[in-house]
Amino acid sequence: MRNFIQIAIDGPAAAGKSTIAKIVAEKIGFVYVDTGAMYRAVTWAAINCGVATCKEQEVADLLAKTEVKLAPGGKVFVNGFDVTTTIREPMVTKAVSQVATYQSVREELKNRQAQLADSTNVIMDGRDIGTNVLPQANFKFFMIADPRVRAERRYKENIARGIPSDIDLLEQEIRERDEMDANREHAPLRRADDAILLDTSHMTIDEVVAEIIHFVNTKTG
Repeated sequence: MRNFIQIAIDGPAAAGKSTIAKIVAEKIGFVYVDTGAMYRAVTWAAINCGVATCKEQEVADLLAKTEVKLAPGGKVFVNGFDVTTTIREPMVTKAVSQVATYQSVREELKNRQAQLADSTNVIMDGRDIGTNVLPQANFKFFMIADPRVRAERRYKENIARGIPSDIDLLEQEIRERDEMDANREHAPLRRADDAILLDTSHMTIDEVVAEIIHFVNTKTG
């Protein structure tokens, strides 16, 4: 019998999932699991090791001997090396969509994510958390936002990190990522039947956080 509470937040790229999940986790004392960062870490590892990201078996073989660690404060480590910033660079962003389609990679990361969720209260965000990784999660939310709004958010994030960006190109990449995520063969992006829909296009971060916490408190308090 599962004794820990699981919160799943799904949605398309740049919908604000990670930002919201991280804040909610801090406020209610849960562990935040950034699954998107895990896929980015695998992609970075492949690029850094000269492994072709277009070859599933080679990427899967690399992942089998690669440690991906999520640390407090949003830090991400690959085999002990801090990649928190580098996994957000354009070369990784461009390749991660393809890596995320590989069933072998998804299954391995799914197992690692599920192990984390079985050991503590977690809030986990991604694209198939409520439908595939944590189908029995206590709470499920599906966040969406207009593609242009998402591009503007990603643009501001990149500029803050010192990453040069073009907002029109970002919007194009987001739309392409949406298409790939929704139509991939393994664990495609879709809203779970029991997930609460949140359109964040015109909501502030504080408003989204408050709504999620209110719902969780209503059901658990």
